[in-house]
Amino acid sequence: MFEDHNDTIYEILQESDLIDNAQLDDLNQAHINTGKALAEEAIDSELVERHELLQLVADYLQYEYLEKPPERIDEEIVQSVKASVARMYAVLPLRVDDSSIDLLAKDPFNNNIIDDLTFSLSKDVNLIVTDPDFIDNLIVQHYGSEDASIDDLLDEIRSSEAEISASTDLSASELTNLANETPIIRFVNLVLQQAIRDKASDIHFEPFEKQFRIRYRIDGALYEMAPPPSNLAIPVISRIKVLSSLNIAERRIPQDGRIKMTIAGRPVDLRVSTLPTQFGESVVLRVLDKSVVNLDLDNLSMPEDILHTIRSLVARPNGIFIVTGPTGSGKTTTLYSALREVNQIDTKILTAEDPVEYEIDGIMQVAINHVVGLNFAAALRSFLRQDPDKIMVGEIRDLETAQIAVQASLTGHVVLSTLHTNDAPGAVTRMIDMGLEPFLISASLEGVLGQRLVRRICPSCRIAYEPDGELIDILGIDPLEIADKQFYYGKGCSECSQTGYRGRQGLFEMMGISDTIRDLITQKAPTLVLKQKALEQGMRTLRDDGLRAIFDGATTIEEVLKYT
Repeated sequence: MFEDHNDTIYEILQESDLIDNAQLDDLNQAHINTGKALAEEAIDSELVERHELLQLVADYLQYEYLEKPPERIDEEIVQSVKASVARMYAVLPLRVDDSSIDLLAKDPFNNNIIDDLTFSLSKDVNLIVTDPDFIDNLIVQHYGSEDASIDDLLDEIRSSEAEISASTDLSASELTNLANETPIIRFVNLVLQQAIRDKASDIHFEPFEKQFRIRYRIDGALYEMAPPPSNLAIPVISRIKVLSSLNIAERRIPQDGRIKMTIAGRPVDLRVSTLPTQFGESVVLRVLDKSVVNLDLDNLSMPEDILHTIRSLVARPNGIFIVTGPTGSGKTTTLYSALREVNQIDTKILTAEDPVEYEIDGIMQVAINHVVGLNFAAALRSFLRQDPDKIMVGEIRDLETAQIAVQASLTGHVVLSTLHTNDAPGAVTRMIDMGLEPFLISASLEGVLGQRLVRRICPSCRIAYEPDGELIDILGIDPLEIADKQFYYGKGCSECSQTGYRGRQGLFEMMGISDTIRDLITQKAPTLVLKQKALEQGMRTLRDDGLRAIFDGATTIEEVLKYT
């Protein structure tokens, strides 16, 4: 309940006289450790009743509170809000007259509901706080389920195929008209809603010669939805371009844009990338949903010693801290989480990102813009004149950026950044390959974190099993060492869409920069020598951390072998 608003719930509980500060801090710590919403943590602890907390939320927002909504709402009132709008904003009309409408809202904290619907409904919108668990059921009860509506909508589109033209030589105004057809708007909204509900990180729209494919990436793996008719490719892609304010008539060059909208009752950011292909434009939407990504170091499943090292690195007065790993391994999430640790009123933090993925209060975030010459190096150079304490650079891509990062760290700033290398020791070699002097790296580098993301076993269908001897051999562990260890896998259930996996967790290796390693860096020692010395000094490899995750029952042998 209210997963996206833990800070506000903390403030509401702090102001109330239901819980004392010590109890509240214990609840907050439990919420951080378990990842459960603070509101649910408070209710489960029995320190506050569900209806009491909802009443506090209503009082805080100065909205009406309805403890139990009616089981049935008059059909005429239901019709005052379209099904697509009700699903998108997670609202249900309760009362309506000529000038105003009262809506039960799943997320009453979302101001976009009032802003958007006042305009589209041409009425004053009043939100009513009720138990969010009622809302989904009431929407299905009064408007039908989403799955049914996608099939119904596709049937409706197929029956009116003459109107949905698949011609490739349409003018900009014809494309815009096509993108604004009601069935197309509804179809795109439903696809986005389903993706958000399934916690997808990316949505792929892919036109082929005789097929239009839509795929979701969930926990790192791609899943295909039932393919829509191929003639929907141009209208659907045009609709996305309209939403992201891209040039709808330009189909020869790649374009990048952004969509900010409310989906399933909560505000979501979508990053849009188009790519011209042989059979039309391929479009990928990256879902930047803050409620899915928990920007908190305690929730990243790190070993205690690595967590302690990161905290000490970002709290230092100067030095460079680098996170390495392939695209999509959670590097940015780790850096954001580290910055949140030091995001205090007495610390000035600047970030240069391409693009800004999550907006964080209190941090000055700069989006890289290559068109006007604002690259990482230019942004970083300007940062030094802005009196910062901590600086984050999205990625060190070239010698110029690396040199300015070193200069910044040597003049009393903490610099956090990422590199694409296979492991932590490889980051040093990559920086030398860029042309950076080894003595500068040795003087400024304080730590390198290597990381990967593996899929978690679904807790609802996790079962123990005896692994194949061949897998044990590939892992490179002695069968005698694991005689008393349990291995698990996910059988597949409705909770995880029969995949056996739900959610992801990180694997980590931390290379601290000791005096011995600094000497090796200055001597241009190869990666293997650096790695050997780091292992002697206590570094655990990604594979070793993978074994920890396997024995904890968090992931499978196959996942660890795939990513380490």
